[in-house]
Amino acid sequence: MKLRLSRQTLQILDAFLHEPMDWKYGYDMSRNTGLKSGTLYPILMRLADRKLLETSWEMGETGKPPRHLYRLTQDGVHFAREHRHSHSTGRLRGAAWTEVKS
Repeated sequence: MKLRLSRQTLQILDAFLHEPMDWKYGYDMSRNTGLKSGTLYPILMRLADRKLLETSWEMGETGKPPRHLYRLTQDGVHFAREHRHSHSTGRLRGAAWTEVKS
């Protein structure tokens, strides 16, 4: 299965690597990466569809909507570390496609 490795996708993966086993809110990821929701959430959904992220719902207090949480899977940690180099060196121009092992 192929995954589009845009600069934004690599930015999200890098943000997850700071604390890869911790659950993160989409809102916090947006603030930390500077990505708008229309860019961030489709990428999070693609990463989850490819089993690189696991997702969970956090039920809030009464009257507050539940919040979606995300964290890297073991495969996601490996994938993010493997592709971190291309982001940090700026070698990726435009978008690239890479194979995701299922």
